[in-house]
Amino acid sequence: MISQFLSGIAAGILISIGGTIFLSCDIRYIGAVLFSVALLCICYKGYSLFTGKIGFIPEKHDKNAFSVLLLGLLGNAVATCVCGYVITLALPSVREAAEVICTAKLAQSFPSALIRGIFCGILMYLAVSIYRDKHTVVGIVFCIPVFILCGFEHSIADMFYFAASGIVSLHAFGYIWLIIIGNAIGGMLLPVLTGALKKQS
Repeated sequence: MISQFLSGIAAGILISIGGTIFLSCDIRYIGAVLFSVALLCICYKGYSLFTGKIGFIPEKHDKNAFSVLLLGLLGNAVATCVCGYVITLALPSVREAAEVICTAKLAQSFPSALIRGIFCGILMYLAVSIYRDKHTVVGIVFCIPVFILCGFEHSIADMFYFAASGIVSLHAFGYIWLIIIGNAIGGMLLPVLTGALKKQS
């Protein structure tokens, strides 16, 4: 249990670095591409990232796998919250950029935020599954910039952005949980469809 929690913390730290890269780039296209460094390192090191693991729950769907997932999510949350606070102490400009982004996020409607979370979940599943199955980083290098440039929502990155922005409210808390749900739905969508197709064939 402790190892999974610590693995989640490690993944959260890397996502925080990716988020810092994105917030620090004047050209969002460059920031979107460089953000992929976070998932590349997470996959290579085998750290526990919620959005990278949730899509594989339909294959395992046992109590232990779900416990591991939640411990990783807790580690992700702790790390991104701490990093968001610490990093902005050293880089005040990151806080300013995060405030702008998070204010826009909270202005989204419920359906909009959920849909953005779902499509991010789909791309995250593809990025990790292609890495696992094909032993290539092509999925990561392309899927990560795509979800960022499309405006899709990544729950763990959003945790960092809100921590960095200093925005703490029930609205923000509810928003994060909505994106977590969206990411979970999107992450499991293709595996469930694939499983259904296999049963039909």
